[in-house]
Amino acid sequence: MFMDRTKITVTSGSGGNGCVSFRREKYVNAGGPDGGDGGNGGDVVFKVDPRTSTLSDFRFKHKFTAENGGNGMSQKRTGKRGSDVVIGVPRGTLIFDDATGKLIADLKEDGDCIVILKGGKGGRGNQNFATATRQVPNFARAGEEGRTAELRLELKMIADVGIVGFPSVGKSTLLSVTTAARPEIAEYHFTTIVPNLGVVYTGSGEPSFVLADIPGLIEGAAEGAGLGHEFLRHIERTRLLIHVIDVSGSEGRDPFEDFLAINTELEQFNARLSERPQIIALNKTDMDEGGKKEKKFRERFNEWLEEKEAENEAVRSAREKGAYVIFDIMAAIAEGTDNLMKYTGSILGRFDSVEFVPETDLESSLPEEDDDTFEVTIDPDGAYSVTGRRVRNLALSINMTDQESFGYFQMQLRKKGVFDRLREMGIQDGDTVRIYECEFDFMD
Repeated sequence: MFMDRTKITVTSGSGGNGCVSFRREKYVNAGGPDGGDGGNGGDVVFKVDPRTSTLSDFRFKHKFTAENGGNGMSQKRTGKRGSDVVIGVPRGTLIFDDATGKLIADLKEDGDCIVILKGGKGGRGNQNFATATRQVPNFARAGEEGRTAELRLELKMIADVGIVGFPSVGKSTLLSVTTAARPEIAEYHFTTIVPNLGVVYTGSGEPSFVLADIPGLIEGAAEGAGLGHEFLRHIERTRLLIHVIDVSGSEGRDPFEDFLAINTELEQFNARLSERPQIIALNKTDMDEGGKKEKKFRERFNEWLEEKEAENEAVRSAREKGAYVIFDIMAAIAEGTDNLMKYTGSILGRFDSVEFVPETDLESSLPEEDDDTFEVTIDPDGAYSVTGRRVRNLALSINMTDQESFGYFQMQLRKKGVFDRLREMGIQDGDTVRIYECEFDFMD
């Protein structure tokens, strides 16, 4: 099943908890703290997998979670780092933050790899909290929680040349006779309902190139009519377009009006597509009696091209590089198709690769949250409830039965401004402060 869009949920691993431990050896009295740190949680990593060509692997799996880090151990041993979750995607995959719509990554080449979410840091063992005045720290820090994000994946196929045109003009036939691809071909509209890729080998010393055929466009495609609008994104990266036209007008349409209509749809979908260099392939020339329609098309096309060159620098430059040339073909019997492909291969190198998204516009990863932010609310029972990632981590680390641990906990709350916020909200001595599962009476 072809899939080029999907949504998934990813979660990085949580860090392991620090260890509370004290050195215990024969003949060693009052050994010092030796609790090790927790291991870091695993990252969420996306990597281009050359074995995949669609997003169909995500049809039934939408949640991916990295491994949590191991807890610290005695004798200052650090917990094991959690394994990353590596998600394979095809070339041309765009990764968006579904919450903000921002583009995070554009994975275009084999081997491209990006860390989307970093795992939580491991908590520190009690060996880290020993001081001259606190020689027996009976507490350690809990590991940081992993993070979760909703992502939207979109696929824009990587092809050098794209085939465009109305339905049933011979696009799939052209692909089938010039490459090893075997798209479905039949005498009805929208036989092609998914994009197809094929590699062209000209055998003339010219470089091979990847050719993409997308479902036929109709007027209004850019607004959602027909099927082609769903797949126009797959030709946004192409350097060159082959515009296939039924010059015989076998379906009662005017060939040149078809040409104008398709260019209008390209422009409305993406203005840059309308300036993409084109080669015109007039198909079904055997059905054009006396070549009358072809002659009329060439006349109107030349007039159109003169006007475009006069007003559009991109068209003028593309023409100088060899674009906007007309070829007569009969795709059904592979007549003229070899010359078309050889010529396409010979000029393709003159056109730059299309940079869909400048690297400066990409987020290197999901934006890091500010762990020091917190919120204070008043519960129905009058208790002051404090929530936040960092204060939750502190609450999980506290040893309520140990005075030094509780003192360290309060000191950290003061540093983070929690007590100042409580005072601003009118807390009084003796009022209850609730931080997740931890409760204590406030004393100023």
